[in-house]
Amino acid sequence: MASPISVRTSARHALSVSPLSSVRSPQTSQLAIRAANPLFPCAKLSQARAVVAAAMDVSKHPSSSCLANRQPSKEVLKTWRNADAVCFDVDSTVCLDEGIDELADFCGAGQAVAEWTTKAMTGTIPFEDALAARISLIKPSLSQVQDCLEKRPPRISPGITDLIKTLIANNTEVFLVSGGFRQMIEPVAFELGIPTENIIANRLLFGTSGEYAGFDTTEPTSRSGGKAVAVQQIRQDRGYKTLVMIGDGATDLEARQPGGADLFICYAGVQMREAVAAKADWTVFEFQELISELPQFNTSQ
Repeated sequence: MASPISVRTSARHALSVSPLSSVRSPQTSQLAIRAANPLFPCAKLSQARAVVAAAMDVSKHPSSSCLANRQPSKEVLKTWRNADAVCFDVDSTVCLDEGIDELADFCGAGQAVAEWTTKAMTGTIPFEDALAARISLIKPSLSQVQDCLEKRPPRISPGITDLIKTLIANNTEVFLVSGGFRQMIEPVAFELGIPTENIIANRLLFGTSGEYAGFDTTEPTSRSGGKAVAVQQIRQDRGYKTLVMIGDGATDLEARQPGGADLFICYAGVQMREAVAAKADWTVFEFQELISELPQFNTSQ
C-alpha cells in the first residue's frame, strides 16, 4: 500500500489583481486577488510517513460487499477504456481531505463547517446554501489561505498520480471539477501535470489588503447541479465523444446525464457515501482498480 503524499509549499509568488464587480459598492472598490501562477503557493509533493489505511483497504468497508457495481459490466469497461476525457472531483477523491474543512479548522470554525459539508455531499440541502453557509463561518483572509496551505498541505490520494499519468499516456484529457476553491487546488493540479485551464472550481475573493470579500458566484460549481453544467460545457467546448466523471459525492453523481458524463465512477476509498455508491456505474476503493483496466494494461483487447 502506497503512502499518502503531501503537497508542500514554498516561497510565494507575485499576485495579479482584477476588479471584483460582485462586491463593489459606490463607496469602496473591491479587488479580487488571484494567483498569477499555478505555483501559488508553490507546491512540492513529498512522501509522508503516515499511512491512511481507510483510504485503501477494501476489506474495511463492510458495505462494499453489498454493492452490485463492484464488478464493472462490459459496457462500463468499454466506456472507461475509450474515454476521451476524465473529470475528477478533488476533495476526498484526488485529495484525502475536504479542503474547505481543513481551511475551516485552521481558521477555528472546523466543527460547524464539517456538518455543512456532510449535508452538501449527501445532497440533503442545495449545494449553494451549504457553500454560502460554510464560507460565511470561515471568512478567510488571503494570508490565512496561504498559511493553511503551508502548514496543512493537501494530501494526495494514493494511486492518483499513477492513474493520471496513465490516462495522459493514453491521450486522455484530465480535468479537475470541484466545489472547492481554486486557490487550494492549483498547487495540486500543477504537481499532477494538469493545466490550470483544466480546473473548474470556485474562487475566493479578497480586498486590496487581502481581507475576505466573498466568493465568485458566477462559477458553475458554486451551485447545485453546477458540476453537471461544467462537465456539459467541457464536452461541448472540446467536442469529446466519451467523458467519464469520478468522485465521491452527490454533486459528482449529478454530472452523469445527457450531454454530460457517460459514466460515473464512485471512488469510495476515502469517504463511503452509500447512497452515491449505489447509484454509480462502478464503485472502486483503489485507483489501481481503474489503472489495471486501461488499454496499456490490456493490450490484447
